[in-house]
Amino acid sequence: MTTEQLQHEILRGEELYLDSNRNVAGGGLYRVEIIAQLFGVTVRRIQQLTQEGVLPTTETVDGRRYDLVPTIQQYVKYLSDKAYGKNRSEKEMELREQKMKAEIALKESQSELHRLKTDIAAGRYISVEEATMDYSRFFVAFKKFALSLPGRLITRISGLVDPTEARHIEKELQADVTQLLRAFVVAGVRSDDAG
Repeated sequence: MTTEQLQHEILRGEELYLDSNRNVAGGGLYRVEIIAQLFGVTVRRIQQLTQEGVLPTTETVDGRRYDLVPTIQQYVKYLSDKAYGKNRSEKEMELREQKMKAEIALKESQSELHRLKTDIAAGRYISVEEATMDYSRFFVAFKKFALSLPGRLITRISGLVDPTEARHIEKELQADVTQLLRAFVVAGVRSDDAG
């Protein structure tokens, strides 16, 4: 559409006037091609702005049309907001917020990792292998001690009870200690250690 045709199309529209609230009114309803020519952009760009909710349309019997005055006002506001950085879409703001949260989480994890490395270097932590060996040695020593308790107890009370009764008490205590140790050891084995 040429500039002359554009001017002719606009001149066929309603006259612009100020309504009772001192707002500009009139102007008429126009096709997308007219609005694109008027704004100096492509038809596709006008359609994009419409999809983004920047430019309003009106449904008519001839299809969607742009009311001249509100369309111009919205486009000017859009350009003004864009020029002053106010026209950031909600999606962009949401993405920036997600990025900030991710950066904060990354900094916190890096800080925690640094703290752990510092603590390890300072000797506040020991390796898993070292802890496993220490616990193994402890449990071997504890098992020996626990299994020796019935015999030590019988030695102390041997003069106070009949030898047959002492042997019965020792066997009973030995069975109880063995059963408890088996349950304790099995409960202390992790599934990834068992295989």
